[in-house]
Amino acid sequence: MTKYNLNNEPWDIICDFDGTISLIDVTDSLLEKFAPPEWEEIEKTWQKGIIGSHECLAQQIPLLDMSQVELNRHLDEIEIDPDFSTFVAEIQQNGHKITVVSDGLDYAIQRILNRYGLGSLVIKANKLIQRSERSWSVTFPHTNPNCEISSGNCKCAVAEKHQLENQLENIKLDKSLLIGDGTSDFCIAAKVDFVFAKNVLIKHCIREKIPHFPLENFSQVRSLFQHISFNGN
Repeated sequence: MTKYNLNNEPWDIICDFDGTISLIDVTDSLLEKFAPPEWEEIEKTWQKGIIGSHECLAQQIPLLDMSQVELNRHLDEIEIDPDFSTFVAEIQQNGHKITVVSDGLDYAIQRILNRYGLGSLVIKANKLIQRSERSWSVTFPHTNPNCEISSGNCKCAVAEKHQLENQLENIKLDKSLLIGDGTSDFCIAAKVDFVFAKNVLIKHCIREKIPHFPLENFSQVRSLFQHISFNGN
């Protein structure tokens, strides 16, 4: 067993957005407000595991009926965890690298983070495209045909790419940490060195015996980075 100290060792941190950084699932909130009810039937098909999030979003996003003004107005009402900004400042001061990796929509994430002065964070998410005044679609720049759960954004592939990038740039970030909350984090949770888990990801980590800390907010994350060390394989 190796003992890790979070605050004294640089980590490559992969952080989910919807329900982790943001207080709500942003994509769901857009569908609830701007899409007809059939988006919910598509959602149920995804929840049953019949389709992956790649196919789910590809069907749902074209249902959105909204202008960019309406989209922006909605996004500007969405709040993030009140401790996230301070957390980012603290970890960057200590040499950690953080990337927002989401199976949500890049435009939405960028606009929300910009409002909090966090626009410089690297974001890897699905790409929202405006087709006409009120119609939209989505593309998947981080998809992986071999993704085990058919995600729009394969977080496992992103993590592997990070390892290669760090090696090529001679960045000493040998350990990886996931901060997440949902099903899009299930696969990658088993492939990082440690997990900070919220919501259904906690149950998954318990079921799969994945080392993790359960948490509710970034106030707890900040405390863990300042005070906690743990044993890892």
